[in-house]
Amino acid sequence: MLKRLEQVTALVVAAGLAIVSYWLFFSWAQGGAEKKPADIQRTDIPKNERLIK
Repeated sequence: MLKRLEQVTALVVAAGLAIVSYWLFFSWAQGGAEKKPADIQRTDIPKNERLIK
């Protein structure tokens, strides 16, 4: 019984740590994964593409 309790506790702790690290990563990344293509500015065009015009 104690072995099973240790396994469940380890699983809960690991899941909690994974959720917290995932949340912190995306909050520190300023939500970069949520940007839509319309949010990208024209200044993001590489220099060599500007010279073609």
